[in-house]
Amino acid sequence: MSVQTHSLANGFRIVTEKMPGLQSASIGIWVTAGGRNERIEQNGIAHFLEHMAFKGTKTRTSLQIAEEIEDVGGYINAYTSREVTAYYARVLGGDVLLALDVISDILLNPVFDEDEIEVERGVILQEIGQALDTPDDVIFDWLQDEAYPDQPIGRTILGPEERVRSFSREDLRRFVHEHYGPSQMILSAAGDVDHEAIVRAAEELFGGLESRVANVPTKALFQGGARREIKPLEQAHFALAFEGPGYCDDAIYTAQIYSVALGGGMSSRLFQEVREKRGLCYTIFAQTGAHSDTGMMTIYAGTSGEQLPELASITMQELARAADDMNETEVARARAQMKAGMLMGLESPSSRAERLARLMQIWNRIPPLEETVAQIDAVTKQGVRDFAASLAGEAPAALALYGPVERAPDLADLLKGRAA
Repeated sequence: MSVQTHSLANGFRIVTEKMPGLQSASIGIWVTAGGRNERIEQNGIAHFLEHMAFKGTKTRTSLQIAEEIEDVGGYINAYTSREVTAYYARVLGGDVLLALDVISDILLNPVFDEDEIEVERGVILQEIGQALDTPDDVIFDWLQDEAYPDQPIGRTILGPEERVRSFSREDLRRFVHEHYGPSQMILSAAGDVDHEAIVRAAEELFGGLESRVANVPTKALFQGGARREIKPLEQAHFALAFEGPGYCDDAIYTAQIYSVALGGGMSSRLFQEVREKRGLCYTIFAQTGAHSDTGMMTIYAGTSGEQLPELASITMQELARAADDMNETEVARARAQMKAGMLMGLESPSSRAERLARLMQIWNRIPPLEETVAQIDAVTKQGVRDFAASLAGEAPAALALYGPVERAPDLADLLKGRAA
């Protein structure tokens, strides 16, 4: 499998990977602008803009956008994260350039029709309402806000209802002008693709864009805090977070292996101790996520209000214990899970295209797969114990509680448990 890269004179980047034996391909444009690029009065506009991308261009109606892709059996979609907005399609190899033409059209020639803005505003308000009615979704927004209070990276991606109600056509155009320059775009494709053909098409479609200086987002500062929302739900939702390394930090692999060993699968410490041995919950997991300059190691569980104090206490005990007795077998198993998950994911052209775009965003190059595997293999038992000790020490934390959580300990008391 061969990875090829190319940059246009204006800074627009292209990365492709031919995957022999496939007849399909995934192609998309990843814009390095998301929720954390918004000013407070813009909160939610990156996501609003993603919705409007499919509502018509100067040459295609919203129906024609959908029909051109679906007429050839393809699929088109988009998503917004805190650092990226992606527009992508999955098609057969012979339709890759068609998909690129449609995606470029929605990015370069949106009309932002006033009537369509109002229609989509209603759709997004419904999406916000649905998220607020989904406890194990909204609790992570609250956790993010507590971890990074009064910062762009801490705000919800969907935005508050009052902001969404106020966005205008001019607001959308302004955000595009500020953040959709050629150096902020990465075209990534994988599967049955022709690199040279894609480069020629990209030159024609994007080569005329003027270079712009990319805006640098506000540096993240993990502070921590707690939010408790009492509501008569069936489950008490518990989410706890500590700061982790950013994705440019070599320690990211240690942090990820630690979270896998702690709560990344059925053999993990939290799953075995909290669910299998004590039956305190159905769902419990730990995970490590990363941004450009920060990250979070998060633990989530859902349980009954009566059992929440015990679950929280055991969770903190496991955090403390990992610093002392995390063993080589657990670390080796977590390394294997990480490598297998990464390699299995690479069998999908969609996953591979997304990975290529993300690596270009982080490193502006594609590190060989062997390099990543070597970094995972280089994580040691002592390194994992040291990382665990840093969390079991004086590290600040963020806590979000939702549901019948009257009996849950407050954050200060909870953190005392990690020294037990």
